[in-house]
Amino acid sequence: MDQSESENLIQVKKESIGIAIITINRPKSLNSLTRAMMVNLAEAFKEMDADESIQVVIFTGSGKSFCSGVDLTAAESVFKGDVKDPETDPVIQMERLRKPIIGAINGFAITAGFELALACDILVASKGAKFIDTHARFGIFPSWGLSQKLSRIIGANKAREVSLTSTPLTASVAEKLGFVNHVVEDEEEAMKKARGIAEAIIKNEQGMVLRIKSVINDGLKLDLGHALTLEKERAHAYYRGMTKEQFKKMQEFIAGRGSKKPSSKL
Repeated sequence: MDQSESENLIQVKKESIGIAIITINRPKSLNSLTRAMMVNLAEAFKEMDADESIQVVIFTGSGKSFCSGVDLTAAESVFKGDVKDPETDPVIQMERLRKPIIGAINGFAITAGFELALACDILVASKGAKFIDTHARFGIFPSWGLSQKLSRIIGANKAREVSLTSTPLTASVAEKLGFVNHVVEDEEEAMKKARGIAEAIIKNEQGMVLRIKSVINDGLKLDLGHALTLEKERAHAYYRGMTKEQFKKMQEFIAGRGSKKPSSKL
């Protein structure tokens, strides 16, 4: 597979309203990832971070699968290649992306696909979606965060069951456990819901959207006491740096929002 072919397998669509849609487009292989696709996926997320016209990213897969993991026919190039370079690691680049990432999950999210879903900020899944960890089944050591992130979201006991048995975590159960935000009927509805969430985010003050995402995600790496201190420090730094003109704009923005009807419930 040459470079141009691998680039076509990671598609980026930018919309004028500030939404970008990144799609893994290898449906005949259930969107399994080659090394070249991983590099291009990392590059796509880096590009979205640098593009000031983009405010929210929707991440999805084409066809019957979100991502079925690594293409095991090319496993050696994936696991023994230049895998320590953060610039070509899609999960690291997703974690570095300042803007919200909404995952629209349809079908299978298996192993590496599961880890890509975990790197999203908000998840919408079709009712047939399944999250499966096959690291233990195939003798693959997790390296994109599944062994650490999942237990922090759904609890250690359930995470151990999911990972040690390779039992599918269905969309409905994932929603009950707080991993998936919304379960909808099908792929079309998943994209529609993801877009609705993105549009709701875009209506807010974008500088603060970035700051709140950052403090939530950074705080999750700390114990509660230190996380509360982090929030206080960033809040004080933010308000100390505000000018009278910025406070005036804040008041005008609040007054303008108050004159509008409340948006419908998500």
